[in-house]
Amino acid sequence: MGNRIDLHIHTTISDGSLNPKEVIDEASKNGVYTIAIADHDTIEAYTNELFEYANSKNIKIINAVEISTKNNKIGIHVLGYNFDLKDTKFRERLSKIRNSRHDYLHNVSEKLNNLGYFLNVEELDKIEAVTKAHIALDIINNKENEEKLLNDFGHIPNKGEFIETIMNENCPAYVKKESITPAEAANMIREANGKVVLAHPVAYVYEDNFTDEDISHIIKEMKPDGIEANYLYVDRNNNRIDEIEKWNNFAKKHNLFVTVGSDFHNKDGIRPEIGFVNTDFVLGTMLVNEIIENIIKK
Repeated sequence: MGNRIDLHIHTTISDGSLNPKEVIDEASKNGVYTIAIADHDTIEAYTNELFEYANSKNIKIINAVEISTKNNKIGIHVLGYNFDLKDTKFRERLSKIRNSRHDYLHNVSEKLNNLGYFLNVEELDKIEAVTKAHIALDIINNKENEEKLLNDFGHIPNKGEFIETIMNENCPAYVKKESITPAEAANMIREANGKVVLAHPVAYVYEDNFTDEDISHIIKEMKPDGIEANYLYVDRNNNRIDEIEKWNNFAKKHNLFVTVGSDFHNKDGIRPEIGFVNTDFVLGTMLVNEIIENIIKK
């Protein structure tokens, strides 16, 4: 088994740029032989056809999902792995979370329109797991918004900058979205016989000014099996931040296993691509095998 593994990849079913089969193709091209598609609040990527296609490319898939939650008004993402794909209750709960995304879309579009931004709500509504990223990209890529964006920002912002300046809490187009807590998401995953992982803790430090103590508090509440310690974070100024060693030590301290994920959405020349092939980051064979074993063992 090769050392390339990536357990956090998004597809067009949520807010990625590649469809599930294209993700398999990209993983194969990059020499990545174990992957997990972790779309936002949906597991629709996981079809029999996809598993067969992956098998034909000699790629192992570990099923996953990234669930959007709120903790004291801060967005926290919870990853679930190796759960029962046929669990009806789990699917129903995910569907309810996705429906809240579309309610959010219509409410936030009203605020954005009032601010003077044009938004293609009809097209966005067709996306099953519509996200803030979809909405922000629709706005910044629309020529009708160019003058408004230049006036507001002095340049055309990237999606992260637009979200953090216009859409997040205490911003002019903030809308509260119905959500569940990290602990509730963790229970959902456990009830479907899956493993619970706190996604990219490094992101909460840089985006929400979380301290290690804040992260420890979340850990105490949700009782995850692991954390996504092997993760390269890119901030709003496109600086790549490597705190992998810190979060691996944090995991040991809290008796958690670690996972690894690029959080791949699209090739932008900055963020890690599938399998981290555009970075210097590589895991040793022993750790790769340990990560897989921790996730798949019941």
